[in-house]
Amino acid sequence: MPWKESDAMSERAQFVGEYLSGLWSVGELCGRYGISRVTGHKWLRRWRQEKSLAEHSRAPHDCPHKTSVQLERLILELRRKRGWGAVTIRQRLATMHPQLQLPATSTIAEIIGRHGLVRPRRARSRPRHPGKPYVEVTSPNDVWCTDFKGQFKTRDGRYCFPLTLSDWKTRYLLGCQGLKTTEHVGVKRVFTGWFREYGLPLQILSDNGVPFASQGLGGLSRLAVWWIRLGIHPIRIEPGKPAQNGRHERMHKTLKYEATKPPARNLSAQQRKFEQFLEIYNTERPHRALDGKTPGSQYQASPRPFPERLAPVEYPAHFEVRKVCGNSCIKWHKHFVHVSRVLIGERIGLEEVDDGIWSVYLGSVLLAKLDDREERIFH
Repeated sequence: MPWKESDAMSERAQFVGEYLSGLWSVGELCGRYGISRVTGHKWLRRWRQEKSLAEHSRAPHDCPHKTSVQLERLILELRRKRGWGAVTIRQRLATMHPQLQLPATSTIAEIIGRHGLVRPRRARSRPRHPGKPYVEVTSPNDVWCTDFKGQFKTRDGRYCFPLTLSDWKTRYLLGCQGLKTTEHVGVKRVFTGWFREYGLPLQILSDNGVPFASQGLGGLSRLAVWWIRLGIHPIRIEPGKPAQNGRHERMHKTLKYEATKPPARNLSAQQRKFEQFLEIYNTERPHRALDGKTPGSQYQASPRPFPERLAPVEYPAHFEVRKVCGNSCIKWHKHFVHVSRVLIGERIGLEEVDDGIWSVYLGSVLLAKLDDREERIFH
């Protein structure tokens, strides 16, 4: 039978031993072991010359395109002296030694890494979700719910993204605005109008999509930062669990069948259908969860008015306060510590909660922790 891969050395040794006994010819042994005569003679020859049956390396004895020792030394010198990357090193060598045939950038990077001159990047951890949102509601405007009802096309072929907002306690539908995109600017403009009309809630519940959340620090988006500056605490459902905002999702089902089927001819006409739906939903349609009362009969606007100018964020006296620079970092012990791009220009507060561990806040919202020893922020 052929040699067993798991015990090739034993098979070879047995083959050589039986041949040396003089009882078998090479041809007979090769037939018994299921190998060619060329292979049999190769191992017999290697045994006579080397007294070894180990495999030889198949690596080539010479590599004509291998980077020379002298060129490798130049690369390492520049790396150690300047700390440059592979692209910059290659450009510099091309200027200093135009006669040299330089290796590819990837080869230079491999040489730097092989000599231990590259510090591996720390893997960035995704922000951990705080878990199921805790919703405690006793009055209107304690919690508002917001979301985008799935986009659809109006009859002119353009997309409509309905942005909706409702009050958790009374189910009152504060607004439904058809937008062309989900971009921050348009959404902020719509919320500004709603805040001016209804005042400010204590909290806003949303999902984890754009523009309500991001993959940055604390899951904050620019919209969420603006809410915090207004004194509104953003809370988010767990990913993939829309039932945690179930009453708002149920309203979306009614909105879909009564205001989008069939869609209007364009966005303006569709917005008129939304306004008509709001009027009926809030003032005419009895709501089963309200014992047959209408949402409009239960809702009243918030006593917290919308400020036309944002007040500066204040922190307790024992907090360390830092402004997030244009490079998304704060200055901490003479070093820059990366925070988040959405917080550029904002003042954040840091409170020491353990030896070398600081809690990072924007207003009253806890975002993350800062490790003094490693000088980094973690979730």
